[in-house]
Amino acid sequence: MTVRTAIAGQQDCDTWLSKVPEATAVFWLVKILATTVGETGGDALSMSFRLGYAVATLVFLVYFAVTLTIQVRARSYHPAAYWAVVIATTTVGTTTSDFLDRTAGLGYVWSSALLFAAVLIVLVLWRAVAGRIEYDRIVRPRDEVFYWVTILVSNTLGTALGDFAADSVGLGFERGSLVFAALLLVVALAWRFAKRVPVGVLFWAAYVLTRPLGATLGDSLTKPVAEGGLNLNRVSASLTILAAMAVVVALQHWKSGGRRSAAAPSAE
Repeated sequence: MTVRTAIAGQQDCDTWLSKVPEATAVFWLVKILATTVGETGGDALSMSFRLGYAVATLVFLVYFAVTLTIQVRARSYHPAAYWAVVIATTTVGTTTSDFLDRTAGLGYVWSSALLFAAVLIVLVLWRAVAGRIEYDRIVRPRDEVFYWVTILVSNTLGTALGDFAADSVGLGFERGSLVFAALLLVVALAWRFAKRVPVGVLFWAAYVLTRPLGATLGDSLTKPVAEGGLNLNRVSASLTILAAMAVVVALQHWKSGGRRSAAAPSAE
């Protein structure tokens, strides 16, 4: 066996061990569904069941710790484990953001600014420690820690941004959804045509933007009609979206033959 063959074999092995899905169109669809159910599910626990933002955050943090432990201990990508952690980060993000905005009294502007700074700090630290920011090829434990911390903070930021756009700016839920969908389209076009923009930067920009999109979509479903929503039951809406998400993930997993295909090159 030549050195080149051995290196190629090791690279293939590392690729198959990647613990995150490819950033395909289906990935972004499931991500939007996950962020939407995070909004409706978070509101269901804090509002419908009247636990309050602080208690609901603690409950979801326990759920996050359990699902993250399962994900980290897995040796390869497993759809159920991965998306369970994503949902956990969106529910924690919903109740944490609401706690900062309303209970702590920071308001949407300050909480959005602080959380945006937190995302940038995590990404800068990731780049400083690892030399690059991963997004589609998470193999090392170090990168996995940074990956999930970035997701947790970005999903919390996304909730604050969604509320800021809908309430402070006065866009409402429907127009807010359209604005964030348009911003995602801009990122997608940059991904397709702007070759000089680092792919990792575009990925994380899209990841942040899907959260306020999901937040405004979730609020448009469950908020009272007087506030611009459809006044659907939060629990029923959450279970329905969760079921749709599970079907899409299962179909994609079945279509791929239960395997995660080769990862794209990492962004420097």
